[in-house]
Amino acid sequence: MNAEKIPDIIVGRLPVYLRALQRMADKGLKTTSSQELGDQVGISAAQIRKDISQFGEFGKQGTGYSIEFLTERLRSILKVDRIWDVVVVGAGDMGHALSNYQGFADRGFHVVAIFDNKKEKVGSKIGEFTIEDTETMVERIKSMGVKIAMLTVPATAAQDVAKKLVQAGVRAILNYAPITLNVPNNVKVQYIDPSTHLQRMTFYL
Repeated sequence: MNAEKIPDIIVGRLPVYLRALQRMADKGLKTTSSQELGDQVGISAAQIRKDISQFGEFGKQGTGYSIEFLTERLRSILKVDRIWDVVVVGAGDMGHALSNYQGFADRGFHVVAIFDNKKEKVGSKIGEFTIEDTETMVERIKSMGVKIAMLTVPATAAQDVAKKLVQAGVRAILNYAPITLNVPNNVKVQYIDPSTHLQRMTFYL
């Protein structure tokens, strides 16, 4: 499978399908149809069939999908059939929340370290973590082999931190700072700016 040829909008829907399948499994269901899955997530059955067929044939005409099998396949496609170590950069309110969030573990992610540049914060604790200095961040991330970072620093610092993360070998950045990052083509960035999403919603109110 060539990941570059799969439209990002389809990749973005796969975790939604996976979450719905996991809810079905929790209810004891064994099989589902594209129609039933579509009703769960608000996407047409035809679109679901088209999305899933990008990765092979996982269902049978008339019998639908095995929930367990499709869950396993989606987890494998998304590469969350393993545990990914993640670092958090920025020990403010958002950094605290992400470090303490319990929902990552059962989705394939494990926060292993949190960094900040404020000397008064370095050495203090957030839950089980001791905040580490960003001055040591590049070598620490390299030594741990971490490929994913969550960036919760102010916009003014985000580009400089992103550059250091790339130097450290990070290949995926979840960016909460309200700024577009300039990174190499082989580094994937996802942007999460709550104020932008709120502004998008108020259009409809």
